[in-house]
Amino acid sequence: MVEHVDFKERQGWVMSLAAVILAAGKGTRMKSDLPKVLHKVCGVPMVCHVLKAARESGADRIVLVAGFGGELVEREVKGMAEVVFQHEQLGTAHALLQAARPLRDFNGDILVLCGDTPLVSADTLKRLVSAHRAGGASATVLTAVLENPAGYGRVIRDGRGKVTGIVEQKDAAPEELSIREINTGIYCFKSEGLFDALAVLKPDNVQGEYYLPDIIGLYAGEGRTVAAVSGADPGEIMGVNDRCQLAIARETLGRRVNRELMLSGVTMVDPDTVYIDAGVTIGSDTVIYPNTIIQGDAVIGRGCTIGPFTQIISARLGDNVTVRQSVVENSEIGSHCVIGPYSYIRPGCVLEDKVKVGDFVELKKATIGYGAKVPHLSYLGDAVLGRHVNVGAGTITCNYDGEKKWTTVIGDNAFIGSNANLVAPVRVGAGAVVGAGSTITRDVPDGALGVARDRQKNIPGWSGRRKGRKGESEARGEK
Repeated sequence: MVEHVDFKERQGWVMSLAAVILAAGKGTRMKSDLPKVLHKVCGVPMVCHVLKAARESGADRIVLVAGFGGELVEREVKGMAEVVFQHEQLGTAHALLQAARPLRDFNGDILVLCGDTPLVSADTLKRLVSAHRAGGASATVLTAVLENPAGYGRVIRDGRGKVTGIVEQKDAAPEELSIREINTGIYCFKSEGLFDALAVLKPDNVQGEYYLPDIIGLYAGEGRTVAAVSGADPGEIMGVNDRCQLAIARETLGRRVNRELMLSGVTMVDPDTVYIDAGVTIGSDTVIYPNTIIQGDAVIGRGCTIGPFTQIISARLGDNVTVRQSVVENSEIGSHCVIGPYSYIRPGCVLEDKVKVGDFVELKKATIGYGAKVPHLSYLGDAVLGRHVNVGAGTITCNYDGEKKWTTVIGDNAFIGSNANLVAPVRVGAGAVVGAGSTITRDVPDGALGVARDRQKNIPGWSGRRKGRKGESEARGEK
């Protein structure tokens, strides 16, 4: 028989879910000065993946318990969670007790999550909360069945299958070690009485710590309803404790990211060699070729061709852009642009529509106007190019005088001959031409020809005279 639940009460359920994320540990096996939970998985600190899952599961209030490197953690999650501190790492129950102050008067259910489980999904958390509420439980634990449960706490059930406790591996008896159902470290509790119960737990274990799983046995002993939601995906609940597990988490989450993008209309020729961060947006009909890395909050439009051997870092690309064997970082690329091969677009560049940046070109804080071309072997730094400018091979802007950076401005429809040096600050006017091999140190007016090179001098017979001198030297035994 299903117990009747008032609709208003159900509404209250929806609005009364908080989450506490335990993120105080140092993570000694990471061998890092960085707090473990700030190591990135697909470009995002792992704790932020947990925060996102908690928020999407319905938690409208999130408290994060920080410890080692707490100021760094607090700075990272600012605006996403309220941070409290566990100054002494005395165990998981003690960590949760630190959330008593902000949640003491909270009336509802409290999700408890680990900050080092970046693969847990909002759907799994919703399933846990739903089962917890449907069963009217005081505490519900998420469990999984593993082929190799080593390292995890085991879930203890009585003859009727009712959960009676959780025992950590170091404290388990031999017969308990054979149990394959494990505690994932993810719980849902009624807030009522939770912090009072935490306060009476004892550190009666090998580690001498206050174990959060002990509250399951305490509740069961008091006759309070304890439930378990089994069948969690082992891949979701994996904790990251060292760099090897960090790589596994990145691989797993990377597959999810790639799959979602492909299902949205993005083609990946070889998904296993494409590495895309979780914050990236890519439009449909874009094709990603092998050995491509797309990082940060990059946005790529529709119908683009990216790669192979390309890295895009927090750049914004319009539609129908081609980037081959190149690096584009923190720049704005218009539609119908062609970049590469072997171009380097450094931060602060803006390319308007239909710009071509060819092989072995480097741009830095450059604005390139509509339809302009920088086909090959050039460096343009701190430059502003107008529409339909054509830049010859080997051209550079000499933007640094040893103390300060200066700007070069090139007007619409200007033509810059090959191997030109534009010594900033300098302006080449609209429709102007710079002769090949020139070093331009003064402004070139609109429509003018700027030439700055020595007059050519030819010396007749030079080749023969040179050969004669070489023969005389060899006759003297000189080298």
